Amino acid sequence: MKSFHYTGACPIRDVLSRLGDKWSMLILVTLKSNGTMRFCDIQKTIGDISQRMLTVTLRSLEADGLIVRKVYAEVPPRVEYCLTETGNSLMPHVESLVGWALDHIDEILNRRSLQTE
Repeated sequence: MKSFHYTGACPIRDVLSRLGDKWSMLILVTLKSNGTMRFCDIQKTIGDISQRMLTVTLRSLEADGLIVRKVYAEVPPRVEYCLTETGNSLMPHVESLVGWALDHIDEILNRRSLQTE
């Protein structure tokens, strides 16, 4: 029997807690679909994310090495974000999960509605 007790460094817990938040995967999918993007363009593409939450999530993804932030010395400053090699290597798995979600969303929503009746 496999055990999943916390032993200090659990890659499953660590990675899923980072990617399982409300925004991380949306940002990664947005960058994969559109390539290099500026902050305001990411926010417009996602729509309902606040400026603060976008900033926090981008910093987390950058700290994990999934995206890179490039600042240009211009006035006003221009900042762009794109996926790193590590971020790109994650995308087939994220896209597979997105595909699964699209294939099963109707069934899931239907079952949820039955629970609330």
